[in-house]
Parts: sequence; C-alpha cells; structure tokens
Amino acid sequence: MNLSGKTLEIRVPASSANLGPGFDCACLALNRYTTLRISDSAVLEVVPLGETLAGTPPDSSNFVYEILLELFERVGVAVPPLRLEIESEIPLARGLGSSSAAIIAALLGANAYLEHSKLATPLPYAEILDLASFLEGHPDNVGAALYGGAIFATWDGSRTHLVKFDCPARLAALVVIPRYMLKTEVARGVLPAHYSREDTVHALSHAALLAAAFASGKLELLAEAMTDRVHQPYRAPLVKGLPEILEGATKYGALGAALSGAGPSVLCLYDKEAGTLELLQEWLSTLLETYGFDASLNLLEVDGVGAVVRVL
Repeated sequence: MNLSGKTLEIRVPASSANLGPGFDCACLALNRYTTLRISDSAVLEVVPLGETLAGTPPDSSNFVYEILLELFERVGVAVPPLRLEIESEIPLARGLGSSSAAIIAALLGANAYLEHSKLATPLPYAEILDLASFLEGHPDNVGAALYGGAIFATWDGSRTHLVKFDCPARLAALVVIPRYMLKTEVARGVLPAHYSREDTVHALSHAALLAAAFASGKLELLAEAMTDRVHQPYRAPLVKGLPEILEGATKYGALGAALSGAGPSVLCLYDKEAGTLELLQEWLSTLLETYGFDASLNLLEVDGVGAVVRVL
C-alpha cells in the first residue's frame, strides 16, 4: 500500500545544545526549521532544495535517506520507492543542530509513512527518541528537535531519560552565526581527556543551577548558570571573539551567553521585556567588526512545540 497521492510533511526545529555547562545534556529548540516532504514515486528521488543544502547528495547516499532506512530496517520493512524533498533554514555545521533536525525529520517521516501506508505499526515517540540518541550519540539536540522547549536529558546507551521545560514567552535569543563551518569532530577533538575535581564540581553545580533556572523560570540565574569550564575554554581558539562575548554579553543586556553546541555560532539569551536588545545588538556588531568576524546576527525565538508531522 502507499500514500494514495498524499504527501507527508515533517518540520523540525533547530537547537542550541550545552547552554554552557550542560554538555551533551541540555538544549534549547529554536525557530529555524528543516522540512522533509515524502511522497510515493516510481523510483527513488532525493531532492535537496535551497542554498543551504547545495552540494548534499541527491541520491541514496543522502544523510536523510540513510536515517530513514534505519527505521525501516528496524521494523523489518523494505523501503518502497519514494520522493524525498528536503529543505532547511538551519545552516550546516554551525552548532545549531542541523544533523539532529535531519535525524528527527527522517525518523518521523519513516514512522509516519509506515502508519499511513499501513505497512507496519509505527514506533512510539519514546523509541524514536532512543533511536535518534543512538544515531546522534547524545540526546540533547534530538530531544529538543523532537519535543521543543528547553530539554535536559541523559542517554544510558539504550534509553533516553528526558525532561522538557516550557520557557517563559519573554525568553528569546540573539545568535551570532558565522559564515564558516566548524565540524563537530574538530570541536570535540580539542577537548581534554580528563578534568580536575574542581572543574568537575563546577560543571555539576552549574548544570544543576541551569536546570533549576529553567524549571523555576528564574531567568536572572542564567548569567551564572551558563558559565562553563568543560568545553568553551578549549574551543575558544576556534571561534573569534568567543571569550569576549562570554565575558561581556551580560554587561550589555544578555541574560547569559554560550557557545551554541560545538560552535561556531554563539547564543545570547535575552529578555524581550527588558528593553536591552538594541544595546546588545550594537555591542555585538561592534565586537564583530573589531575582530573581523564574518557573521550575521539573528533574532530567534524558542520553539516550544518541536517536530510537527502533517499530511498534505
């Protein structure tokens, strides 16, 4: 059986992981999106659309198709010939969860196809999340991409344990997005193999404070809660101006600042009701000019919904 002329559309948000000390466990969903459309076809068609995905494979080696295969194989169903249209507002290799959005889009798309074509019983979202965490290697980005909001999660190698917090409507993000890419494996490669007890205690206490800030809605805690010794100091040489942004953003109206995921994007959270956005924008613009940092400033909202599946 097939979709009978219908098209499945899956829209998945971007995400900013770590939020300072929440390494591989904390994440915030943001309102830029990857969209996947699935329809029946006589032969496999993989169609990457738009400038962001220029150069990505238009065939079975495409990452989205490979992830889709993972779910079909898991339920023991052969993949029928499909047309996959993929477009994305999430820049690749910028620390904004592009790979996680692709993973969730592919898994939900495959799952929805199984349901609507009646080929197999679809997997519950908890199993989708477990598979996504396995494929990505950590649960934070995929959790935020799936559920939206602020996510705190752990992955024990087989199961994901996750809590979602809804964010206050006044919380938003000003994100510095460089025009160059930074591969996650490069950013992970500069991290030390061991940490001191002092730095470990700092990480644990600040990650706990970070979760408490989101749980309580006490945004004033974010300035201290988002300080980090686990990854940002080691990745700073890879991102121009990062130490200055982390040190100075709260002096110019940010609630807190952090390297977004593995970078090179930098996240500055702010309160829309505080009237500090213009000051923060001016300071960041001046800083970027001083460092010759080729980047754009982007106003983003928190996505509180997560992935959405529609039948067109």
